[in-house]
Parts: sequence; structure tokens; C-alpha cells
Amino acid sequence: MSSLITRGSLFDDFFRDMTPGLYFKPLHGDPLPSPSQIKLEVKETDQGYTVQAEVPGVAKDEIQVSIDGSVVTLSAEVKQSDSQTSQEKVLRSERYYGAVSRSFQLPADIDQDAAKAKYDNGVLTLTLPKKKSGATQRLTIE
Repeated sequence: MSSLITRGSLFDDFFRDMTPGLYFKPLHGDPLPSPSQIKLEVKETDQGYTVQAEVPGVAKDEIQVSIDGSVVTLSAEVKQSDSQTSQEKVLRSERYYGAVSRSFQLPADIDQDAAKAKYDNGVLTLTLPKKKSGATQRLTIE
């Protein structure tokens, strides 16, 4: 089972909306979700950031979050496989598999040791405290 990842454009969306009867979906497998389909909501406080990301249909163990300074990367592996018995024949399947990833940059560096993640009902909630800047160091002028 393979899926082709296609890039949509404004014109593709326009013609798909204007002529819905002429748009045919593939017989086996829908395309993978695009990174823009991981919907984000980012909120900032003085202490840090709260990020809510919609990752429906993905097991908690298949989600990875990595933090590099102020860049946060969300990755998810989608596994929806076919199951079939000897008495049945699959005529159409809209399941897919593959990986999707999305990165975004926050205005300040994140304290990786204090960061927390929670996954509930398809929504990943990240609590990302801002890294405390060290004490100001005064340089001696020679």
C-alpha cells in the first residue's frame, strides 16, 4: 500500500470546491495528512508557552516531540493497516500509513528539562517553560 504525497495549491482547492463531482479520490488510500493539517494553538505567558496540537488517530507512543533551543518539532507516525479474512474481499479502503512532521519556532529558548507533554483525545498539550537567562555578567575592560 503506497500513498503519493501531493502538494496542493490555491487553484487545486478552488477547482475542487467549484467542481466537487469531478474530483475523484484514489481507490486505495487517501494521501497522508500534510504538516499544515497538524493544527496548532500557541499561547504565551511570562513563564512560558502552552502549545495544543491536534493529532487525531495517532497512538500516544507514535508521537515524538523534540526541542532544540526555541525550535519545537512534532512528528507522528500514522499506522492504519488493512485487515482482511479469507472470506472477504476489500473493495475500497481509505486507510493510510506514513509519517508527518511539523516544526515551528518560538520567540524564546525553551527549558528542555522542565518541559512537559500530555496527550488526551487526539490533542497533544505541551507546557514549555522559558529558559531563564543567567545573571548578567559584567565584562572587565582591558
